[in-house]
Amino acid sequence: MPGAVIVGSGPGIGRSVARRFAKEGLAVGLVSRSGSSLGLDGVLTYRADCGDEGELRAALDAATGALGTPDVVVYNAAIIRPDTLAEANARVQLDAWAVNVVGALITAAHVVPAMARRGGGTFIVTGGMPEPKPAYVSLSLGKAGLRTLVAMLDEEYGASGVHVAGVTVAGAVAPGTAFDPDDIAEHYWRLHTQPPEAWEREIVHTGTHG
Repeated sequence: MPGAVIVGSGPGIGRSVARRFAKEGLAVGLVSRSGSSLGLDGVLTYRADCGDEGELRAALDAATGALGTPDVVVYNAAIIRPDTLAEANARVQLDAWAVNVVGALITAAHVVPAMARRGGGTFIVTGGMPEPKPAYVSLSLGKAGLRTLVAMLDEEYGASGVHVAGVTVAGAVAPGTAFDPDDIAEHYWRLHTQPPEAWEREIVHTGTHG
């Protein structure tokens, strides 16, 4: 059975993406700090702090042991908090970078080579901050790092059939708004099902149509 693993699964985008892939018949594994099922039936759950390499790799080993090499992996973990240039603190920045960027790199290193050996798969990251904001320093730097990671992974593994892409969300996610997580989740399914000749590296959800 084809499988999807969502790393950094929470009650917003994570739950909506899980529900969207499950609707299409994919087995779903959720990796989060809480190990929650998010109220979804039939999903597999794994607990890991995405900033802890050992915990993250152990959760990914468990997920791939149950599902096999996933058809699609979504990295959705992030530390989202305001922090300014004037109050920069090395520990705060490093802790955020560990989750916002390094966790995505470790996840990719753990699953993407196997996808490439198989000849196909999808790796999607949740991006944001299309323009950096000085009121959100760590998040702005992290999302810029994710965009660079996507470019490198695409260059390294795209020719092997792995579609690497990002969904950049340009606003605060909330149900019933222009940034409804169910609407955003459609981008992930669209990227996963694109034929290679139509692959996109980034979709930006601006909350407007057209």
